[in-house]
Amino acid sequence: MPNSMTGYGKGEATVFDRKFSIEIKSVNHRYNDLTIKLPRMLNPYEDRLRKSTAAAISRGKVEMFVNMETQAADDYKVRLNKLAANAYYQALSQLQNDIVFMSPADIQGLAESGIPLRQSSQQSSLAWLDILSRFPDIFSVDKSLDAPDEEIWQGLSVALDICLSRFTQMRKVEGDNLTADILGKKTQCEFIIKRIKERAPSIATEYAQKLRAKLDEALSGTQVDESRLITEITIMADRACIDEELTRLGSHMTQLESIIYSPGAVGRKLDFLVQEINREINTIGSKSNDVEITRLVVDLKSEVEKIREQVQNIE
Repeated sequence: MPNSMTGYGKGEATVFDRKFSIEIKSVNHRYNDLTIKLPRMLNPYEDRLRKSTAAAISRGKVEMFVNMETQAADDYKVRLNKLAANAYYQALSQLQNDIVFMSPADIQGLAESGIPLRQSSQQSSLAWLDILSRFPDIFSVDKSLDAPDEEIWQGLSVALDICLSRFTQMRKVEGDNLTADILGKKTQCEFIIKRIKERAPSIATEYAQKLRAKLDEALSGTQVDESRLITEITIMADRACIDEELTRLGSHMTQLESIIYSPGAVGRKLDFLVQEINREINTIGSKSNDVEITRLVVDLKSEVEKIREQVQNIE
């Protein structure tokens, strides 16, 4: 049974104090178009993620979102910007030296802000650390992965397996629904084709009757050349013959069901087959001048168009 190209899945795994989360969603597309969005630190694993995903998805526009939350101490690096710290210290020290020229109110404000005025050297050092730590550009926190490669890939692969399993299951359920709908419309198409087959043999007879009536009316009882009349009817019947098209349509309908139950991705095969079905229907419509068959052709084209729309969703 074919899969739908529309699906969603999410997988999570916690390995070595790191939580990995992967989401996949897909929509219809002619080819296999995979986009992966992941943190910069996980960029080295993009190729392996892409290959593992491509093995499970043959067709569709797929978006993958990868995230990692870590509680591992080795993944955090605190960096000190000594140049910025020294520049802040020099500026604040200059401000401290200039206090003598400040008003009592300004001095009180500085004291309340934590700038050391008259303290012991130990108290002063602690006070300076407290003040400098408030400037965000002095310290920076970097996330980096110094862990062994197999540790990271183990977490990613477990999360990916869970995600792909749920994703595939959703696409399978949707594919089963699409298959049931297509087969139902195929049955309706076969019913219409049967009615066209039943109607086709009477077209030549009715044409002959109408032609004879028109000739009798036009010639007012004059003898009609029967051989010429038969020749005209034969030519018309040959031009309007749709036996070959009906035979090919029946074959295409059988192939439609056969392809649907074939293993693997069948969307492109079905898309091509529907084009061939439409070609035969258009030929029948152009050959026939019969009102009843024309109406049946319109109904048949409507059902086949519904099948074509559903086929666009199949992988």
